[in-house]
Amino acid sequence: MNDHRLPLELGRLFADGGMGRRLPAGLPPGEVVWPDPGYTRQGEAALPAFWMSEEPATGADWALMREWHPHSGLWPVLLDESAQPWGVGQVVPDDPRQIAHFTAEGFMTEVWEEWVVQMPQSALTELEPYGAICPGPAPPGVLKADPGAVADWLAGELAAKGMPLGLVAAPRGADALAVMGWQGALHHNEWMIPMAAVVRSWEDRFGARVVSVGFNTLDLSVAAPPVDPEHALQVAAEHWTFCPDNIVQGPGDLQGYAEQIIGGHAWSFWWD
Repeated sequence: MNDHRLPLELGRLFADGGMGRRLPAGLPPGEVVWPDPGYTRQGEAALPAFWMSEEPATGADWALMREWHPHSGLWPVLLDESAQPWGVGQVVPDDPRQIAHFTAEGFMTEVWEEWVVQMPQSALTELEPYGAICPGPAPPGVLKADPGAVADWLAGELAAKGMPLGLVAAPRGADALAVMGWQGALHHNEWMIPMAAVVRSWEDRFGARVVSVGFNTLDLSVAAPPVDPEHALQVAAEHWTFCPDNIVQGPGDLQGYAEQIIGGHAWSFWWD
């Protein structure tokens, strides 16, 4: 397929106009989405938050954009529109450079300790076998497949919902969450930046890739999932600090949740 410089509209996502960046020809119709100043309360934005296609994307569309990410600087996301009118700009973009100031371990420890202080002793059974002592991030997994290939597979599965394609000017999927101003976990953690640091760590340790976001949902592909019970249990503890609703409104405890995610190549999160 022929490639060319970024269309002017996509170039607007970059401070330098997208200089030197390329995409394959034949991009579907779409438009950039600007943050709503009334929603962000930050005044007029200097750059659009992301670009969104007019029509639903296929898994092949997503995979092509992922393949071209090194050339375009645009990370693809499928945008679940079931409860989020993306085009109205209800997003709060952040500076991804701030992500480096946070770690998965720091976020996990803070959430764990705050919960232990606030909850009665009897509630600690939810966190067995760890109880009041945060176990810290799990060791890395072992790659079972190429992370890009697993991401393409999940995109194909999720695209059946009929979601538009989003393109975000970000060097990696975790950063795209901050750049586009996704607010899906707002009721759990008001600031996306520390959570993006967690997703960065999962990208590094588990071959995770951001594939889809919704109003309060996040779907990641996972190329190096935990494959033994002990490892899965420690990953479950990480997921609990990242998205307690997955456990509380799911199996109810870490052990049950660990059994659900062991060997799985997709992690889905939902915040109440």
